[in-house]
Amino acid sequence: MRKNKQAAPISKNLREDTMKMKRCVKESFVVIGKMGSTLEGEGFIQRLWDDANTHFGEVQHLAKKDENGNISGIWGAMSDFSHSFNPWEDFNKGLYLAGVECNENAEAPNGWTKWIIPGYEYIYIECENDSTFSEAIKYLEDNAIPLVGAVHDFTCPQTGKNYMFFPIRKL
Repeated sequence: MRKNKQAAPISKNLREDTMKMKRCVKESFVVIGKMGSTLEGEGFIQRLWDDANTHFGEVQHLAKKDENGNISGIWGAMSDFSHSFNPWEDFNKGLYLAGVECNENAEAPNGWTKWIIPGYEYIYIECENDSTFSEAIKYLEDNAIPLVGAVHDFTCPQTGKNYMFFPIRKL
């Protein structure tokens, strides 16, 4: 799935015209993965990815595929502790699911967790440096764009590029 989970970056001046920032609408979707929380301490996200990658064969057949048979997406989905998909408390306390996008009728095998992510309109940004998250939050604030849900990490399996998805409108 993913070898190394690190914070996703952005360019210095976060602007839609220069920053690889785009908008999209994504209907509700399913991610099956390994779940953990910030209460597990530093490095918990990397441990989740290590676990998910090691056991990927257990869920590979459940992965949603595009028309060419490629896996649709690898997600680091996030939620608040209530499982309501609200932003992490203070942006540093919450739940994380390291997983793969799956078909909606897929059932999580033992040891895996299934989340149904609500549909949102997103601003998504290619991660280019370690300040992507903070620069994107500042951009949203400076432009009075509300963050209406938890931010998600996304890796495109075809390109290997990493993105952050910022939900700005619930569908």
